[in-house]
Amino acid sequence: MARFAGVSQVTARRALEGSSLVAPATRERVLRALDVLGVPRPPAQDTDRSLLIGVVVPDLKNPVFPAFAEAISSRLNKRGLVPVLCTRTSDGVSEANYIEMLLAQNVGGIVFIGSSYADAGPVQGSALRDRGVPLVLINPADENADAVQISADDADAVHQALTHLTGMGHERIGLLVGPVGHVPSARKLAAFAAFFKARQVPSEDWMPLVGHALFSMEAGVLTAGRILRNGATAIVCGSDELALGAVRGARRQGLEVPGDVSVTGFDDSLLMGAVDPPLTTCRQPVERMADAAMEALVMQMQGQRAEPGVTPFQTQLIVRNSTGRPAHRPRS
Repeated sequence: MARFAGVSQVTARRALEGSSLVAPATRERVLRALDVLGVPRPPAQDTDRSLLIGVVVPDLKNPVFPAFAEAISSRLNKRGLVPVLCTRTSDGVSEANYIEMLLAQNVGGIVFIGSSYADAGPVQGSALRDRGVPLVLINPADENADAVQISADDADAVHQALTHLTGMGHERIGLLVGPVGHVPSARKLAAFAAFFKARQVPSEDWMPLVGHALFSMEAGVLTAGRILRNGATAIVCGSDELALGAVRGARRQGLEVPGDVSVTGFDDSLLMGAVDPPLTTCRQPVERMADAAMEALVMQMQGQRAEPGVTPFQTQLIVRNSTGRPAHRPRS
C-alpha cells in the first residue's frame, strides 16, 4: 500500500494513525490507495486536526484588522469551525507564542492578517511547514512565495489615487507609506515611480516627496510634515491611519485640507466618512477577500492543493472631501 501511494512505510503508518506530522494531502493519498486496493479506511483518530482556526493579526488598533478578523470569523462559524483570535499584546505575547499554543492544540488551520508566518519566527514557521498546517495570508507584510496570499492590488490603488489627484491639477504629489521592507508599501512605491516615469517626470522631482513611517498617526504627522516642506500639494498615504496623521501634520503647518493640501488614504476603515474632513481613500474589498481566503483554507483542510502565490483584489477609490484642486502656494 505504501508503495502504491508513493510514500515510505513510516509515512504510511503515520498517515493511517492520523499523525499531525503528515500533510493532509499525503494522508489523503494514502487513504485513496486503500480505496483502490479494497482495504477499509481506518476510523477517524483523536489526532485528527481540531476545529480550531487561528486568526492572527498584528494588533487591533488599525481598524482594518478587526474588519478582516470579523469577516473571517463569521465565515468560520458558518462552517462549524472555531476562530481563535491571536494578536500581539503590550505585555509581550507575540505571534511565536500563539503559534506554539495553536500547534499544541493541533490547530486545523491559520489565517494571517497583515502579517505572515515568517513573523512567527524560524522555528515556529518550520513547524507549520513540516506539519502541513493549512495557511492563508491576507495582505502579508513580507514575501511568502510558498504560501497562498490574498492581497489588495496596491499598485492599482496608487494609480487610482494619482489619476484622481493629477486630474484635479496636482503636480507635486507625495507618497507616505509604511517602513522600508514592508511588501505592500514597496508595491505602492513601485507604482508611484512607474506613474511618474510614464509621464517623463525626473526621479529627482518626486523622490524628495516620498516618506516611510511606522503605521501610526504620530509617525504620519512627522513624515507628512517633511513631505509638505518639500512642496507637495497632495499626499497619497498607504493607510487611513497615516492619512489622518498627514491631515494633522498639514494643520500644524497652518495648512487647510483640502484647501491647501489634498490627502488620500488606503483601507476605507470604519468612520473614515465621519472624520474632518471625510477622507478620500481606496476601499479594500474585505468581504470578497475573506471569501477567497476561506475557499483557499478549506481546500487545504480537505487535502486539496491551493496554488501558492498572490491573488490581487482591486480596490475602489471613494472620493470624499479631503481632496480638491491645488492652491497655488510657494514652496518652503
